[in-house]
This record gives sequence, structure tokens and C-alpha cells, in this order.
Amino acid sequence: MSRITLIVTVFTSILLFSCQQKQEENQEKDLTCCPVENHSYSNISEINTTHLHLDITVNFDKKVIEGVARHKMINNGTNSAIFDVKGLDIQKITLGPEGSEQETTFKIGTYNDLLGAPLFIDIDSTTQFVNIYYSTTQDADALDWLDARLTGSGKYPFLYTQGEAILTRSWIPIQDTPKNRFTYTANVKVPKDLLAVMSATNPVEKNANGEYSFQMKQPISSYLLALAVGELEYAKLSDNSGVYAEPYMIKQARDEFKDIPKMISAAQAMYGDYLWEIYDVLVLPYSFPYGGMENPRLTFATPTLIAGDGSLVSVVAHELAHSWSGNLVTNATWNDFWLNEGFTVYFENRIMESVYGKEIADMLALIEFQELQRSVDEMMATGNGKDTRLKLELHDRDPDDGMTDIAYVKGAFLLKTIENLVGREKFDDFLKNYFHNFQFETLTTEEFVAYLNKNLIEKYNVDFDVDEWVYGEGIPANCVQITSERFELVQQLAKSIQDGGKLPVGIKRSDKITQEWLAFIRAFDGKLSVEKMAEIDAQLHFRDSGNAEIMTEWFVLGIQNEYMEIRPEMEAFLIKVGRRKFLEPLYIELAKHSKESREWGKEVYEKARPHYHSISYKTIDKIFQETK
Repeated sequence: MSRITLIVTVFTSILLFSCQQKQEENQEKDLTCCPVENHSYSNISEINTTHLHLDITVNFDKKVIEGVARHKMINNGTNSAIFDVKGLDIQKITLGPEGSEQETTFKIGTYNDLLGAPLFIDIDSTTQFVNIYYSTTQDADALDWLDARLTGSGKYPFLYTQGEAILTRSWIPIQDTPKNRFTYTANVKVPKDLLAVMSATNPVEKNANGEYSFQMKQPISSYLLALAVGELEYAKLSDNSGVYAEPYMIKQARDEFKDIPKMISAAQAMYGDYLWEIYDVLVLPYSFPYGGMENPRLTFATPTLIAGDGSLVSVVAHELAHSWSGNLVTNATWNDFWLNEGFTVYFENRIMESVYGKEIADMLALIEFQELQRSVDEMMATGNGKDTRLKLELHDRDPDDGMTDIAYVKGAFLLKTIENLVGREKFDDFLKNYFHNFQFETLTTEEFVAYLNKNLIEKYNVDFDVDEWVYGEGIPANCVQITSERFELVQQLAKSIQDGGKLPVGIKRSDKITQEWLAFIRAFDGKLSVEKMAEIDAQLHFRDSGNAEIMTEWFVLGIQNEYMEIRPEMEAFLIKVGRRKFLEPLYIELAKHSKESREWGKEVYEKARPHYHSISYKTIDKIFQETK
């Protein structure tokens, strides 16, 4: 049955609504009238957006974005256009180019907590322009509105969006599937004291009227459309790179990310030209739920990367690598998420090796592999072995469920293993051609495997079972092994302390890089006396180090061993930092360790939750619900 026929087939009790009626009056259409494909209701095989123009105003008083989304579309002869919306107030819809618009009718289907709702728009078979007048609501999961007290200066509010995976539909009515790529332009009006930036061409300073225009000439998927508004300054790093941050942090950010030009050069030397013209980084407030988000031309980054010693810049290398793997060649569905992230972790490690040396890159990879092993063990132990496959099955599930170490690290180690078998020269040639041949396109796992077999495995007669990695559970036995003498030394030190020894006199935290200290803490395997932890803290100051990676590992160990002295620092950390990577293990450990720690964790969470993005607080909500 065609989608058009399905749209017509509705329950007889459903009323027809005019386009003037409010969204809440339109929540009538039965969900079964519109199939869900790739976590989207949109009918992109029949009509799809090729260019989007936004004309919007950011209203901090009301905490809404309002305006019009103008879609230029390719219509294959359908009489209905279906968009994804979630918590949007659709005010009216017109057809035709700006200045020659005619109002049309529309309906909004039944709301789904995960997917939002389908927006059905009546068009004719020749319609090419669809204009949706709308405003966001308090239910916009993509938007994080920060009061001035949560910013560096405390003077001005801040807004940023986070669209991955399927949240863009909560701030723009859109065909929210990675399979459809489009260019976009935008006119954005904000308070005159603030600067607006997007994943597009960007200003480097404020103007007098708070009106900004943007252009993204390269086609992108909807999850990469991003906006931030706040008190921002810009520091140039090179002719094609720079950093934005709040004024209090701009110097630190510039110093921390000074090697970005070297990273760009290293990446281009391996896999071809950077095709997005400019690479800037925006350091967001602490509520940002991720380490980084690879929005084209403007990576969004957490301030927890600013450790003062450059030890956490691999996240920036990761987001830069996405300019090839993910942004240039994109997963066609969220089941293929590893095509974005596995390739990017591999490429990130190659960039780090080129800029900082193999020893550093190997330590970074080993830390990630430890995290992969823990994730696999946990998934297997809880009966979720299928989630250790690279090719995921996320139908009726949140795509965020696939954002695990499996996609990132197992995917990277698949590529490392193949590289080890065929040799780096052949593998680099393969990847360079891969990025070139599929640039600005989307790809499924099956399409990649076919390409890999034809152009590498069969071409060089390599004995390698790709399916075992892609469709099999766990970590295959042929996974390449990485070792580090520096890790072995700190692990031996941890063992000696656990057996009654002490830290060497005079050793300082600055004597080793972050990843060495992570390996040191993990080597205790969850068991260390309170007395020993206090001794280590007195010398190395892990609990108040300011390094979020070290603090998280140390806090988890402290919870496991009831090292209560860390609680003031841990509470301050949980209230300040919104990055999910750090919050999740801490709240999980608090929730499961003891009734007392769980109650303390809930008390802290009650204070901290208003500071978190919805991506983070929904994860933490679930942790406490599941551990009742």
C-alpha cells in the first residue's frame, strides 16, 4: 500500500482541521496511518528537502524560537508532504516561493514520546516550496536555555541546540532523517548584546542590531544543523581555524586548542582536502551533554576539555575527523551509526599519532579499549549481547541507545585490525578513495561491507571475516593487540600500593599524562582502602584536580570504597558538569552501591538536574528509576 493511500485511510471519527487551528487540536490522526522508517515519519522517497531557509527570532524572555522554515523540495508527484515535529506549535503553512504564498491545510498525527508526531501537509503534485510558520515550546528537547547565572560572566543568558540523533525536529519542522541531505541558509535575530553562530558561515564579532545571516553551501543531514547564542568572543588560530568561547575562557580555549592547525594539516595529508572551508570550535557552557559535537564548520565542545595541559584534545581531533567520516560520508540510518563513529575514532587516533607521536596515540587507544571491554562485559552480563554488534537493531528504540563504546571503539578496532592485516599504505589508499567516492552521500553497513570486500579484502586476497565483526557479538579473537610500557609501569605502581606500598616521594600529578593516571586508577579494580585513597589525594590531589576525566575515575573508586571525604568535591562536580560521559558512571555507582549512597545521589541530582541538558537528565532519570 502506498503512503498516499495510507494517509487517506484514517478512523472515521477523525475530523478535518483547518490550518488556523492550534497544534493541540490537531493531535488526532492515528499513528498507523504513517509508517516509521529510520526513526522518521517523513516520505523522502516521494518528496524531499534540498534546501532549507530559516527566518527566525530567538526570544530569551519567552524561551522560544519562532519564525518560518522554508523548504525547497523535489516532488516526485505526491499530494502530501510529511515532516517530523516534536513539541512544536505549527501556526500556519503556505505553499509557493516567498512573496507568492498560498495557505494550505495540514494535520498533525498522534504524538509519540520518542518520535514526536508526523506533520501532514496537503500539497499538489507540482509543489516545490513548503513554508511552515511555527514556534518552539517548552518541550523542545534540542534546546538548552541557560539563565545568566549558569554562564561565565553571570550577565547574559545562553542558548545552544543539540540535534543528534533525532532532536532537530523539536526546534525545526523538518524531515529528520540522516538519509536526506540538504543545504541551508538562515536569518537569525537575537538580543543585540549576544552573538549568534551556526553550523555554517559565521560572524566573528557582534553587530549593532543582533541580526545575523548564515549559509551552509555543502549538503548536510538534519542532525548537523546547529545554533548557539550567547556572550561570545572569537580567537583566530590560523587562516581557516579559530575558537569561540565566553570571554572569561577565550584565552584558555585558544591556548588549549593551539594545535588545531596541525591537526587539520595531518588529516588532509592522510585522507584528502578539508571540504568545509573553515574549522572552528565553540566552547559551550558546562551543561553541554557531550565531549564534542561535529557540527560542520563549528564543532561544539565541552569546557571539560580545557585541562590546562592539552591532554584531552583528542576529542577535538575526533570532531575534526568527523569532517570526513560522518559529515562527508554519513550513516544512512541510525542502525549504521558505527560508520560515523568507528571510522572517526580510528581517524582521530591517526591524527593524534601524527601530531603527538605513536606512544601517546597508543595510550589513548588502550584507554578506549579498556572502556570497550567493560561495556561488552556489562552488556553480556545483562543479556544485551545483541547490542555488542556493530550493525544495530534500533527499531522502536531511542537511537541514543546505540551511542556506546561498541559503535565508537569496536568500530575503530575493526579498522585497526584490517590495517594490521593489509598494511597501512594499502589501507590509507582504500580510505582515501572511500571518502572521495562517497562524499556528501549516505551509506548503509551493507553497502560499506560490499565496498570493503571488493576494494580491499578480495582485491588483496585477505583472510578476514568482516561479518564476524559487523554482525557477531563481543570482541572477535583476531582483534589487534596494543601495548604500552608506560601503562604497565603505572599499573605495577597501583599493584604495589594495593599491597601496602606508597607513592614514590616527590611524584606529582604533572609527571604523567591524563591517560596514565586513568590506567593507574583503573588498575585498583575497584578496591582500595580509604586510608590509601587519602594518602594519594594528599600527594596528587585527584579529587580537586580540575581534570574531569581523572576526577570521574577517582570518584567512582571512592564510591566503591566509601571514601566519604570526596563528597563535597563530587557534589560540586555533579552540579557543575553536564557531560553525560561523566555523569552516567557516577550516578550508576551511587544508585547501586548502597541505600545511603543512592539517597545521597538523589539529593545531589535534585540540585543538579536543572543544570543538565535533556539528553543527560533523561539518562539519569532512567538510572534512578531502574534501581528502585
